[in-house]
Amino acid sequence: MKEIGNEAMAGTGRDEETSQPGGARVSVVTVTYNSRRHLKAFLDSLQTGLDGIQDFEVVIADNASSDDSVAIALSHPVRPRVINVGWNSGYAGGINAAVATVGKDSTLLVLNPDVRLLPGAARLLMNRLLDPTVGVAVPKILDEDGRLTLSLRREPSLKTAWTDAVVGGKLGTWIGTGEKISDPTRYTADGFADWAEGSAMAISARVRKLVGDWDESFFLYSEEVDYMRRVRAVGLSIAYVSGAEVIHIGGESGTNPSLSALLTRNRVQYYRRHHGFLLSAMFQTAVVLGEGVRVGTGPTHRAALWAALTAQ
Repeated sequence: MKEIGNEAMAGTGRDEETSQPGGARVSVVTVTYNSRRHLKAFLDSLQTGLDGIQDFEVVIADNASSDDSVAIALSHPVRPRVINVGWNSGYAGGINAAVATVGKDSTLLVLNPDVRLLPGAARLLMNRLLDPTVGVAVPKILDEDGRLTLSLRREPSLKTAWTDAVVGGKLGTWIGTGEKISDPTRYTADGFADWAEGSAMAISARVRKLVGDWDESFFLYSEEVDYMRRVRAVGLSIAYVSGAEVIHIGGESGTNPSLSALLTRNRVQYYRRHHGFLLSAMFQTAVVLGEGVRVGTGPTHRAALWAALTAQ
């Protein structure tokens, strides 16, 4: 692993009224892997998305991209530092590689490269972290058309798994016992959740010290569930900031069989790590049932079913 190219650009304080936790630097962290399609627009969005942040750096961990992601990053006016990880270490591994190069007192803003930070979003997230009971702050997430994404989640449980399996994920969200939180009032006002979609989150320096590194064994998917569970375990909360908005282009887990299988396998493995044999078997059975009844709808469900059956 080595650093290549630019020194990161420090913020210049475009907004004198900003607050940052403890006056610490904000380290914007992203992980790239053949991300050329999204990277320029992501970096462009930082120039207004970071309005009000007085001191920041941008750090990119590149997981051995074979496209020109690194060249795009190095030529961009934001001038990120680029860490060449040297291999595809996964999302958690990339975050850890980037974070290892930033100051221990930095507040993190972890963003997917297919995120677009809307103006002022970072400042609102950082201000929420001024509350000492908050460890992670997450924004409102919109899709490319400006529609709300249901990004808040309940902790995976037998109730959520069996709801999603028997009545389906979409209906389960509206019943209110599925994993996704669908109540529209939860997205119009600030609040809290067990965890949230991991495409955009602000993490306090205090959490970094208490929780440590991300679990690289997940590679991709469920790493944010695990991380936010550990945040809650040290007595801190996951806060939703309704006024902070980002656009997330979205992943391919719903259309890519390999990614769908990985997501499903990690769901089962995550639950097993925190529960005994019997409860884990019941959870896995629910996932198998849910994918099994949908197996005829396409290759992603077939791949997910096999992953659920073979998860260890």
